[in-house]
Amino acid sequence: MKLNRHYRSLHGDYLFSEVGRRAAAHAALHPERRLIRLGIGDVTRPLAPAVVSAMERAARELGDAATFRGYGPEQGYPFLRRAIAADYARRGVRLDEDAVFVNDGAKSDLGGILELFDPETTALIADPVYPVYADTNRLLGRPVRFLDATEENGFLPLPEPDAPAGLIYLCSPNNPTGAVYGREGLAAWVGHARKNGSVILFDAAYARFITDPALPSSIYEIPGAEQCAIEFGSFSKAAGFTGVRCGWTVFPDALRTEGVRLADWWRRRQATRTNGVSYVTQRGAEASLSPEGREQTQEAVESYLQNARRISDALRSLSLPHTGGENAPYVWFRCPGGDSWAFFDRLLREAGVIGTPGAGFGRNGQGWFRLSGLGSPADCAEAVDRLRRLHF
Repeated sequence: MKLNRHYRSLHGDYLFSEVGRRAAAHAALHPERRLIRLGIGDVTRPLAPAVVSAMERAARELGDAATFRGYGPEQGYPFLRRAIAADYARRGVRLDEDAVFVNDGAKSDLGGILELFDPETTALIADPVYPVYADTNRLLGRPVRFLDATEENGFLPLPEPDAPAGLIYLCSPNNPTGAVYGREGLAAWVGHARKNGSVILFDAAYARFITDPALPSSIYEIPGAEQCAIEFGSFSKAAGFTGVRCGWTVFPDALRTEGVRLADWWRRRQATRTNGVSYVTQRGAEASLSPEGREQTQEAVESYLQNARRISDALRSLSLPHTGGENAPYVWFRCPGGDSWAFFDRLLREAGVIGTPGAGFGRNGQGWFRLSGLGSPADCAEAVDRLRRLHF
């Protein structure tokens, strides 16, 4: 018996586990102090009433022999796939419900998707970005190449013509920087992928936070993307499902690699790997996309965006360069002192505020810091006051 040696390639503990460990150690030494958590991107508002009602009805159905359900379809119940396709239609994207696969959160499929591709296929990942992208590839021993996302390119790198890769990760709105690709930028990536036979893995988990109508919320708004892109969506942030777990992945019919319709392989993979997402959860997700549900969940989205704007205003008053805060719930700023973890410890020690060190998102994150707007308005307002009182 031998262990998977690729685990040794992971860099220490998972970023957010380390953030939690340091925060817990500080809290143990200072139990009298109230810490404000703007680090891990977890939501704080309760589920929308429409969602709660739908889940209660679904639970009662499962308690009645006449309406009881056992295993559901591994692709997701048709009622939810239809609702997701209809939501895309509202944004001007025509999507067949058969292209939608329901999952227990985008993170699961972002890792599982790699099973479709040869382990020697190179993955191209922007740096800095969500650490799960790199870690899941490292666990398989897949070659990974990083593309510099810097202040100079607005943290939105464009393709390098002479350096193609088989898999291309794009995250927009971006985690951690809050930057959002415009149509021209995404069109450049789609053209690059089609020219080189690449597949784009497009993480759109924060699409509901885009307020600027000129910015695309789906890569399928770009002509030709249906031939080269897989899109990952999530109910976690927009509908408050971080503790409920539900998302989706889109495989357009036109997406083929080496003559294989990737939706067919993914369907076969899902049938092997999962028995699907619970009926109660899917009814709640469906309700979040109803007119009533969208109105209620949008109130939460607006609250989080207002928090992010408040943080952005404070950073502007402190003359700290930053991105995000307009079309994403995160604010990414250059931290005083130039060392992300040192600033994390200082912010925790002197202000009692927990953020996320940029170095945890990649080499180019060193010297930068992420604050989340997903807290409560009261906590965010107090965190901003504490931040303003620090001497930079």
